[in-house]
Amino acid sequence: MNTLNQEIAQLLQQTGIEKNDLSWSTQVVLILAILLISYLMTLVFRHLIMPAVRKITARTKATWDDYLFNDKMMTSFCRMIPPIIWYVLLPFAFNDSSAYLLQILLKISLICLIITALMLIKCFLDSLYEISSEHEALKNRPLKGIYQMINLIAIGIGIILIISILIDQNATAILTGLGASAAILMLIFKDSILGLVAGVQLSANDMLRPGDWITMTKYGADGYVVEVSLTTVKVQNFDKTITTIPPYALVSDSFQNWRGMVESGGRRVMKSIFLDLNTIKFCTPDMLNTFRKEIPLLADYKPDEGVTPTNSQMFRVYVEKYLTSLPVVNTDLDLIISQLQSTEYGVPIQIYFFSRNKIWKEYERIQSDIFDHFFAMVPKFELKVYQYSE
Repeated sequence: MNTLNQEIAQLLQQTGIEKNDLSWSTQVVLILAILLISYLMTLVFRHLIMPAVRKITARTKATWDDYLFNDKMMTSFCRMIPPIIWYVLLPFAFNDSSAYLLQILLKISLICLIITALMLIKCFLDSLYEISSEHEALKNRPLKGIYQMINLIAIGIGIILIISILIDQNATAILTGLGASAAILMLIFKDSILGLVAGVQLSANDMLRPGDWITMTKYGADGYVVEVSLTTVKVQNFDKTITTIPPYALVSDSFQNWRGMVESGGRRVMKSIFLDLNTIKFCTPDMLNTFRKEIPLLADYKPDEGVTPTNSQMFRVYVEKYLTSLPVVNTDLDLIISQLQSTEYGVPIQIYFFSRNKIWKEYERIQSDIFDHFFAMVPKFELKVYQYSE
């Protein structure tokens, strides 16, 4: 910087301009010249360098440079050029008698430089988020909250630097003063700090990803995660409403994540049909012959030797065979037909299987069709579905 100042001072002397002898008219001309130089440098960057960088990134096979050198990033960098030029050249436009005005303009230049630097950092973090969203291993990670926290820290540092410039104090002295009020700062930024810690835990333990279907009754959330930020997790419910949940609530409270079901080969169906206890009986040979003739799936059924099956048992055998024959049922996963503890509402036959189709609408249709069929088949086994009546 000193070398540059000396060279500019020598250049002014060569043109016959002595810094200490600058008149007001000369100072105004120099200020206008500095403004013109900053404007021309900005134009050169916008119309020459930016198109050149755009062409270079377009020729590369990698996609990360398209995000890192996009128009927002380059525009943000372009905004830093004028305050840098002002800070470097303005000292040569003022003599010693205008030192106070010069100090004010230099402070303004530094503040503008800090603000534009913060804008550049934000654009850089946004580009990193877009790059990570395209990366296979990172796109499902809740990284937005971490980037927001980094941006918040940068803003905090920028504010401290601006205050130190305005009051002519060292930034470390301000930081020391802030250390004494750490408890107040922690209270103010409690949600952000808790959100950051929760975001790290959610990411490290792979508890939550954008796109996961979660259920959290406490907050009325039942839908897909659309965004995980520093202070909120947005869930779009199936009725298209949006529920916002504090990230730390997902760590401290329990919630249900259906990702395992979505990534598996099926979605579970577990329902019971309650049979009237008074209709359960042993099957006679005629009943078995009738079942074989009228129900194709039982045509080759033979009971174990010495065992007389009940009509309830025959119904369970039929249910299992019927489910096994359906292409919409994933037979590679558990398929269990069991009789549960009898209740005052009858004997529950629990039907447990997995639907291959996991889409909610289709899943509901499949299980409804299957159970409609079972209810219609119950009378064929001389059984009755229990129906409460006063």
